[in-house]
Amino acid sequence: MKRNIYLRTIPLEEAISRLVAELDRETLVGVERIGAEHAAGRITAEPVIARYSSPTYHSAAMDGIAVRAADTFAAREGSPVRLAPETDFVFVNTGHPLPAGFDAVVMIENVVMDGETATIETPVAPFAYVRRIGEDIVATEMILPRHRRVSAYDVGALLSCGAYEIEVFKQIRIRVIPTGDEVMDFTTHPAPGPGQVVESNSMLLSALADEWGMACTRVPPVRDDPDALAAALEDGLASDAHIVVIVAGSSAGSKDFTRATIERVGKVLVHGVAAMPGKPSLLGLAKGKLVVGAPGYPVSSVVCFERLLYPLACWISRTEPRRRPTVQAVLARSVPSRIGMVDFVRLSVGQVGKQYVGLPLSRGAGSISTMTKAQAVTQLPMEAEGLEAGTPVVAELLVDAGELARTLVCVGSHDNTLDTLADLLMRRTPAVRLASSHVGSMGGLIALRNGSSMMAGSHLFDPPTGDYNFPFLDKYLPGFPVLVVNLAIRHQGLMVAPGNPKGIAGVADLARDDVRFLNRQRGAGTRILLDHHLAKNGIAPAQVQGYDREEHTHMAVAVNVFSGAADCGLGVFAAARALGLDFVPLARERYDLIIPAAHRDDPKILAVLEVVGSDAFKTQVRDLGGYETDWTGREMQPGMGLPGEPAKA
Repeated sequence: MKRNIYLRTIPLEEAISRLVAELDRETLVGVERIGAEHAAGRITAEPVIARYSSPTYHSAAMDGIAVRAADTFAAREGSPVRLAPETDFVFVNTGHPLPAGFDAVVMIENVVMDGETATIETPVAPFAYVRRIGEDIVATEMILPRHRRVSAYDVGALLSCGAYEIEVFKQIRIRVIPTGDEVMDFTTHPAPGPGQVVESNSMLLSALADEWGMACTRVPPVRDDPDALAAALEDGLASDAHIVVIVAGSSAGSKDFTRATIERVGKVLVHGVAAMPGKPSLLGLAKGKLVVGAPGYPVSSVVCFERLLYPLACWISRTEPRRRPTVQAVLARSVPSRIGMVDFVRLSVGQVGKQYVGLPLSRGAGSISTMTKAQAVTQLPMEAEGLEAGTPVVAELLVDAGELARTLVCVGSHDNTLDTLADLLMRRTPAVRLASSHVGSMGGLIALRNGSSMMAGSHLFDPPTGDYNFPFLDKYLPGFPVLVVNLAIRHQGLMVAPGNPKGIAGVADLARDDVRFLNRQRGAGTRILLDHHLAKNGIAPAQVQGYDREEHTHMAVAVNVFSGAADCGLGVFAAARALGLDFVPLARERYDLIIPAAHRDDPKILAVLEVVGSDAFKTQVRDLGGYETDWTGREMQPGMGLPGEPAKA
């Protein structure tokens, strides 16, 4: 099958400009008349003119008595004016019409009643404490201009002035067509079969459309067949949709038919944008409508939806795109990028001291979990060849700004107990969100030293002393006061396939030619533990097939063994148990939380210490399997080693 060839990759702004120049929005989106009570979120097509004044009559602004102001001018303290009922005054409540012949209100607290006679010692000016006709709105004046998004507050004003119906642009309607032979429609199938993935991009777009105030209709997935795709596009163009989105098939593969499909009935204006992820995005016109080809990878699709489709839909509907709030954050670690491409990097963001710290998340275009974990996204400029750790960046917030102050940044070694800690912290009032970045124990110590983390998980074993973490703290953080609290004693070992088909009994078997190993990243405590045991067995790293293949978490190693991509990997028992793997025990080790003393009294750290010391946490950790909690929550001191295994002298 012939492959597509990308058109020239262009900046996002240029891509939008091309479509704006070609689209005729005047004929694409019509106008309708709707009740003002249903108008919130809609865009006015014409200026809205008040039919009535507000208020429609002179009304009392206070509880008191209506009077003629001239009758009160002689009133002085000690020399009151006496007013007769009905003739000189009438009682009124707030909002009551001002009785005929009266032009002011005296507040009730300034009135002394002598029988039926009202006595006042303070004069009032004409129309004092009176809401005049049209004080707020005058009939025939403009209430809302053209192209204004109607707010909930506007609805009240519209009804108050008699603008019961208004002209608005029709709601933007989107027809989304998911495609692919490999996608499974979750609405008709309970679980994916071999080689299938759950189709979620179309529903993600539908959810975004709801947030944007647009309507989205999804059709069932269409197979990778040119005629079937063309028929689906024709149906979409014949519908009442203003925008038709084809999900997947926009790239340059042999089964990517979106470009050819659009060209059968219209023209392609953009194929490829200078953005990562999102490069394969495609924009075209067909029968006067905007047609979008979104990439199949979820994060790429989101970039296409948010950075291309959304601003174009706003332009079509005459509304200003909503801007997310931003904060300045420093990067917790370096991030690479390609010159000539805008790079969107999702971040976990939390407050460390007086600054915000951004933890770059996985960069994969298919890493949909990063969208769940992220509190922000930053945009690396086209001219940048990556940014170094500590570089300030503008972080576009995906969450409420108040959440950042409640987010605890933890950088260091991965452990399954961190998920338990995170869940229990979120159950508190106020809740604390744990944002963790898994860069290994050494990476965690460096983050503490650089001030880009409030806490680090570490399990660094020092063979000469038999102790954990403290020898490394002395070496890499000298003179840096810290609090070291044990999270758990965990069991590390070789995770192998169920039934251990290759009979792997220990580290010595890693040197066998038929054993494929999967390692942890450099600086990880688990890797340091492995190197220690390889040295004890006289095995050089080069003898281990797969020593240079790396993953960043215990679960990532476990799933590779589960899938058959590796025969074994070193990790915690809980990870093996979670996926039903067999486990060959190797060592007990101490996993500690390293906390800078400067943050010891921070409310987020106090919450961590309270949770870690609780019976609920210890019970849940033990239930994971492969953990001991004898020292959990206890402050560690140099030379303590492990329970039952004193450190060397």
